Amino acid sequence: MYLGELSGLKIGQATRDAFGDALKELGDKYPGIVTVDGDVGNSTRTEVFAHAYPERAFNVGIAESNMVSVAGGLASTGHIPVVASFAAFLLCNAYDQIRMSISFPHMNVKLVGTHAGISIGEDGPSQMGIEDVSLACSLPGMVVIVTADAVSTKAATAAMLEYDGPVYLRLGRPKVSEIYTEGDTFEIGKANTVREGDDVTIIANGLMVAGAIDAATKLAEEGVSVRVIDMHTVKPLDVEAIQKAAHETRAIVVAEEHLSHGGLGSAVAMAVSQANPVPMAYVNVGDCFAESGDPQGLLDKYGLTAAAIIEAVKKVK
Repeated sequence: MYLGELSGLKIGQATRDAFGDALKELGDKYPGIVTVDGDVGNSTRTEVFAHAYPERAFNVGIAESNMVSVAGGLASTGHIPVVASFAAFLLCNAYDQIRMSISFPHMNVKLVGTHAGISIGEDGPSQMGIEDVSLACSLPGMVVIVTADAVSTKAATAAMLEYDGPVYLRLGRPKVSEIYTEGDTFEIGKANTVREGDDVTIIANGLMVAGAIDAATKLAEEGVSVRVIDMHTVKPLDVEAIQKAAHETRAIVVAEEHLSHGGLGSAVAMAVSQANPVPMAYVNVGDCFAESGDPQGLLDKYGLTAAAIIEAVKKVK
């Protein structure tokens, strides 16, 4: 079952596809954009921009650390480098270069990690970015965004290019449910409430937003009123929205396609504990590597489903 099916959501573009389209569309508006690739532009979809602006696209080969260093140099000359690779290759392979060439000098570089999470499926654990949000959040001054659908991805791409400073944008491989419509608001650091409710709040990002909406739809049939918040920006976090939800609904579930430590759940727990502690539960990959398999089968096996979210809600209510 695709996430979003219980609530009648349609399946739209993959977020990586929406990013590629948006980058090309914004090429004229931002003449400083250059792409820096690690020989996977056909997968990250930066090839869409490269075909339109070949003189502004650079492929450094399968050398992620060098790719990031090149981007830092380009930023120092006034360009806006968009560095794209699989999330695992970018954040894990090139972490030190991101730390010293991007984060420490606060360079205006946009890091785009595609194929994040276990939903890449058959490619297996070596290529599954499941710790990337934690790594990115640990870097001082780094904005971290995890989008839920195509519309929000296009808006996030525009927002990160407008923002002056380093950004990490996390994207996925599979097609995902349509959450938003054209013109809906996207603001870095400002969460979106996609469903109102009074009894419990589900805070999610990425493809788990659709799962949260499914869970809320099913729980409504049982008389449970569920608020769903798309926390698309993990850093800076919308602490106000979290603390408001804790005060008004008195229980929180956090759902994310990431390891249990260092991601959205950790950030939300910190915000809740500072002002209004309430019962909390977490839906995530856990403390393990996944395996190669069918994407939906992996989501089912590791509990990244609407059913798992429903179970978590019942634990805190």
